[in-house]
Amino acid sequence: MDIQENFVNKVAASGLITLNLEEYLHQGERLVYDIKDNLFHGLMLREKDFREFIKTHDWSAYADKNVAITCTADAIVPTWAYMLLANKMKPFANEIVFGSLETLETVLFTKALSKIDLKTFENERVVVKGCADIELPVSAYVEITSLLTPVVKSIMYGEPCSTVPIYKRKD
Repeated sequence: MDIQENFVNKVAASGLITLNLEEYLHQGERLVYDIKDNLFHGLMLREKDFREFIKTHDWSAYADKNVAITCTADAIVPTWAYMLLANKMKPFANEIVFGSLETLETVLFTKALSKIDLKTFENERVVVKGCADIELPVSAYVEITSLLTPVVKSIMYGEPCSTVPIYKRKD
């Protein structure tokens, strides 16, 4: 007896487009520049010392890096100090932000996702892949939802075989 079964891949036939946010993750190294290391006795920034540091530091060490500038000490740091750091890093670094590594990831994803050609998703049913191999910031999921909502037919979260509905356009 010869039994032949026809398997139908319903996921492939569904017309769903899977969007994997990992593909938009910038691969450059991330680091934090903590200005507390420039504080006098961990309390205050001395302009003369800081300007000497700015002048003599090897800024090429930040080449192609993604840098979050912050101060974790309980000190008042003048805004111009952060501006000087950004100015010196800019010719070398890929991205510079004020804040935490989480802030940096948000900025990197926002910039990367803003370059997506949304026309490719027009009137499509999109699944934003949920099970990433690496932890992605929630802000990336919020950003892609914001970008896709005006153009897609529907947005789902998860995997094509098991999705959570997020948005469905009412035609």
